[in-house]
Amino acid sequence: MRKVIGLLLLAVAASPAFAQEKIDADMMQKIRNEGLNNSKVMDIAFYLTDVSGPRLAKSAGYTRASTWAVSELKKWGLENAALEPWGDFGKTWDLQKSYVAMSAPYYRPLIAFPKTWTKGSGGLKNAEVILVKAADSVGLQAYKGKLKGKVIVIYKTDTLKQTFTADATRYADSTLEKMAAAAPAPARAPMDTATMRRMREANAGGASMMNALKAMADAEGAVAMLSMSTRGHDGTLFVQGGGAYAPGAKDNFLDIMVAFEDYMSICRLANAGIPVKLDVDVQTSMNEKDTKGYNVIAEIKGTDPTLKEEIVMLGGHLDSWQGATGATDNAAGCSVMMEAVRILKAIGVKPRRTIRIALWNGEEQGLLGSRGYVKNHFADPSTMELKPEHGKFSSYFNIDNGTGKIRGIYTQGNEQVKSIFQEWFKPFADLGASTVTVSNTGGTDHQSFDAVGLPGFQFIQDGIEYNTRTHHTNMDSYDHLIAADLKQISTIVAAFVYNAAMRDEKLPRKELPKARGTGGR
Repeated sequence: MRKVIGLLLLAVAASPAFAQEKIDADMMQKIRNEGLNNSKVMDIAFYLTDVSGPRLAKSAGYTRASTWAVSELKKWGLENAALEPWGDFGKTWDLQKSYVAMSAPYYRPLIAFPKTWTKGSGGLKNAEVILVKAADSVGLQAYKGKLKGKVIVIYKTDTLKQTFTADATRYADSTLEKMAAAAPAPARAPMDTATMRRMREANAGGASMMNALKAMADAEGAVAMLSMSTRGHDGTLFVQGGGAYAPGAKDNFLDIMVAFEDYMSICRLANAGIPVKLDVDVQTSMNEKDTKGYNVIAEIKGTDPTLKEEIVMLGGHLDSWQGATGATDNAAGCSVMMEAVRILKAIGVKPRRTIRIALWNGEEQGLLGSRGYVKNHFADPSTMELKPEHGKFSSYFNIDNGTGKIRGIYTQGNEQVKSIFQEWFKPFADLGASTVTVSNTGGTDHQSFDAVGLPGFQFIQDGIEYNTRTHHTNMDSYDHLIAADLKQISTIVAAFVYNAAMRDEKLPRKELPKARGTGGR
């Protein structure tokens, strides 16, 4: 028997960390009941989308949404709810009017949205289309002196590529199994200087020609330029930025994104020698009265005398693009994070650690709000000089992949948290969430935390129609949100945040990264 007991003791000592995880089953049930049966997530989403409008960083819509969020968080009893400046951003930009239609050879309204930070048309203009067939900046010289009063269309010969698969998809079990079985990705070798130079030169060629064309158009008094995206079809526009927004930057020439089908019709008509005229009336406003960017921050204060100064964070980015009301990108993420803290307040949670929610600004321009926040509070990745709050940080959880329900979580190569998260998912296996992968994922604000060695995580979400229909498009509206999925996300996030706030130890960390230098981001 002694030998057996000894083996049992050895097995216990060698057991993985999840064996020590304390899961409060009663609390998990309370969170489930409040999140699934008394949800307010769609009400929150309504105010962030339909009521606030498009939430471009530094726009009136962003201000409406952020001030409403602060007010609502205060109503729920969160403390220190405020708009916190993260650093300098740039100009405001608001679209005040947009009318674009073909007036000849016949009348037809067009599906069109101006790109952000572009100036207006200076009133209603009826302008003839000029078709530009230049292949490079040298070829543009043939159009010099011919652009005044014109709408510029760059000649395209693309044809619509029909799709025969559904726009909306969910992860197959086999795909999730592969993700769960994935090994940590090996460190990528740095790209050699010659390769980097060739890539920059290849990308710069097209940009250089476009910049030269816009400069010529602006100087000669052209009305506007039309653009189109080969990703868009069936009236869906992938519409984003139109140039610099930094303080003091020159106002950008009017660049209007037009539906693929409308753009190609104009190309074919003009190429056939049939005169095409457009009515263009675009009004935009910009100012530099306040160039700061602001995040929404609020807290549920910790209660444990020893742990209350430690922080568990959750968040998503509040800013969007201008083509719609930014429902799946990323009012969905902000709505579920707000709902998660509402759930915890509604059921009377007294967390040991402080729980802090953040709704980020300027994510679409390069994770600016979260990077600024991390730099101000925790560390600058360029120097890796750690601030006191760095040692008090436990974890950050992010949602920014649309309306699809949670299927699991990426650990960003942090193998130590894998078994912990597997235990945390067990009460929600019936909701379709259980996959834990050590794989990395990019493009969301968790990277700002990971960059300075803090545990930052993005959940695995069903794609639905995020990449095919709503991401950065004029279709990204409230109607594309799935209520049942958002309730599921809110519930699971609330549980993860609760578990992180209540466990005896902070979540384990990866090795601290090296300083990136002043050129690193």
